[in-house]
Amino acid sequence: MRNVTRAIAACFLLVVAFAAPAAAAVPAPGPGTHERSVTMPGGWKRDYLLHVPPGRAAARRPLVIALHGGLDNMQAMEKVTGWDAVADRKRFLVAYPNGFLGTWNAGGCCVFARMAGIDDVGFLDKLIGSLVRDGLADPRRIYVTGFSNGGGMAYRYACERSRKVAAIGVVSGSLAVPCEPARPVSVIAFHGTADFTVPFLGGGDQDWNNKTPFLPVVEVLDFWRRTDRLPPLNTIVLDSTAAQCRASEKGRALEVRLCTIFNGGHEWPHGKGVEASPMLWDFFSTVGTGA
Repeated sequence: MRNVTRAIAACFLLVVAFAAPAAAAVPAPGPGTHERSVTMPGGWKRDYLLHVPPGRAAARRPLVIALHGGLDNMQAMEKVTGWDAVADRKRFLVAYPNGFLGTWNAGGCCVFARMAGIDDVGFLDKLIGSLVRDGLADPRRIYVTGFSNGGGMAYRYACERSRKVAAIGVVSGSLAVPCEPARPVSVIAFHGTADFTVPFLGGGDQDWNNKTPFLPVVEVLDFWRRTDRLPPLNTIVLDSTAAQCRASEKGRALEVRLCTIFNGGHEWPHGKGVEASPMLWDFFSTVGTGA
């Protein structure tokens, strides 16, 4: 009798399984900017904006993740950087995540995310993973960029998840964590010589309750150059009255580049021949990793 009961139960489960409707495929979002979220452990939903360029995608697209500055938000990052227009021309995705109370846990900076111990590396893992699983993003072409505190978070992500990123781009940010990347990463940085928030020559405080000084910008780029086993930044790729960009010679598709903005402040560069977002994309689209 027990065997008969088991057989009936098994048949019932098979009938239910075949009768149940198949899980619907996730529809691809249309062109424009969409509000989305990922669910973190404990059920906490974290928000981001996803900008999709016009036209039907024949394959997975490159993905740029743009991290806002401290005490700011995803909408402001979308507006100030002009990434959407670049993405529409070049046909890639842009994700604008929201930090915790306007901040990212970049290591030495910044309150509130740092003091709360927010797992922003895990958040970016989830965001990237969801877009890859949905068939939208190409896992071989993931790029992370950020401004100020967001730039520091881009550095941290490259340090801890170098196998996930093809390149990073930092504007007015600094490395504020111990860093031992598992593989080399291409890096470009923009920094103004008159930036008093994250000083070009180093100094200042990483946070209101962390008196550790910021590293000089050149020292940070030298760290990545040495990590990537590249020569000094002796190749001039831009030289104008407003800025100078120096690069290492490429090695295995790797490159490190520093764009110094003369008399530039703590801001996303626009005008005077220096447009950060198009220049970042040009860099991303021509470099890779040491894998």
